[in-house]
Amino acid sequence: MSARVGTSSRKPVSLNLNVRGMSPSATLAIKARCRALCAEGREVFDFGLGQSPFPVPRPVVAALREHAAEKDYLPVEGLPALREAVAGFHRRSDRIDIQPDSVLVGPGSKELMFLLQLVFYGEIILRSPCWVSYLPQAQIIGRRISLIHTAFTDGWKITPALLHDSLRLARDDHRPRVLIMNYPSNPTGHAYSSDELEAVAEVARAFEMIVLSDEIYGRLRYDGAHESIARHYPERTIVSSGLSKWCGAGGWRLGTFSFPPELAWLRDAMAAVASETYTSVSAPIQYAAVTAFSANAEIDEYLGHARRVLAAVAARAVDVLRAAGIQVHMPSGAFYLFLDFSPLAGRLAERGIHTSVALCERLLLDTGVAILPGAPFGRPAGELSARLSFVDFDGGLALERSLARAGEPDGAERVVAEVCARLVRGIEALGDWAKV
Repeated sequence: MSARVGTSSRKPVSLNLNVRGMSPSATLAIKARCRALCAEGREVFDFGLGQSPFPVPRPVVAALREHAAEKDYLPVEGLPALREAVAGFHRRSDRIDIQPDSVLVGPGSKELMFLLQLVFYGEIILRSPCWVSYLPQAQIIGRRISLIHTAFTDGWKITPALLHDSLRLARDDHRPRVLIMNYPSNPTGHAYSSDELEAVAEVARAFEMIVLSDEIYGRLRYDGAHESIARHYPERTIVSSGLSKWCGAGGWRLGTFSFPPELAWLRDAMAAVASETYTSVSAPIQYAAVTAFSANAEIDEYLGHARRVLAAVAARAVDVLRAAGIQVHMPSGAFYLFLDFSPLAGRLAERGIHTSVALCERLLLDTGVAILPGAPFGRPAGELSARLSFVDFDGGLALERSLARAGEPDGAERVVAEVCARLVRGIEALGDWAKV
């Protein structure tokens, strides 16, 4: 009798095979881990989650307050005024011809990427290292995935030769494919030159691929010279943007996809699925986003100082890490460094560290420095790589100090010394740990 009771009390597990064994996103998991350690009284340097340190620009916050009472369901494609503003944003900033009817607004670009992979029946091509959610999204849906592994020596960039060789290895050269590009990159911070984008576009055109260009960090390229691959491959490029990174509004959850006319069928399919899932994006957020995407001198000034501060923080961090023997490129934009500890492999092996996961776990326990292992970014488990997000500082205060020191040649470096001292201390702790 007792055996029968025990057997009947067991509940069957009925999970989709594509999600069995799936863990929470690495970026969100490290944030939770940092909170738990802080609650225990530990000092933690949170270089894990990639959240903008800067406040939402004042004109955008004011617009949200003004429209807080908006409560109606909006069109699934997005508020018409917002779609007009997004199209104007891309025409003005990227010099690409986007029409309002070609814009789709969603609750974050992350959700739109998921919908794209859901409605498009074809192969997903990713560069490794890549953002942590690209791979799991494709796996949830059951899409075929091809990873193109890049190297430190190439700046972690996808090259025309790498892309061409990967595609030619396939039995069917012209099967339906989506190449996902992201630049400035999460996790490496690299960007592409105009010539590099043109060369990649030529390969994509030869294989009739769709390109999803994730340009969420485009306005955070340090030199302000972001260029979209859509200028070189306009007929089959979807441009992704949103409010989370350059506008500091990750929690507002608003993203945009801009399609060329040739891909209207794909936009329409995504809108149809959106109508049966999230219905529409929060009305007050959409009204506020009109201001964010419209021409605004105050927002331009905000972005100029954000880029200035991030570039100075990145340069300071790179100097410290290189001095410790860690290989790292100076990023072109965003707020990430992708660290290669391979020159220290022998020393780390003596400490029992042979994988990126073990490296990051030991670093966190020994120093309180939280970074993410390379494995969730599509790198081999045995590769000693990791991503560091240098955003653990008061972005509002940094902007104020940068504005006050606008005319000083070393103003940005002084802002880092004044506002980011704790962040630098965390970077130095990482460097000292690596030298042991």
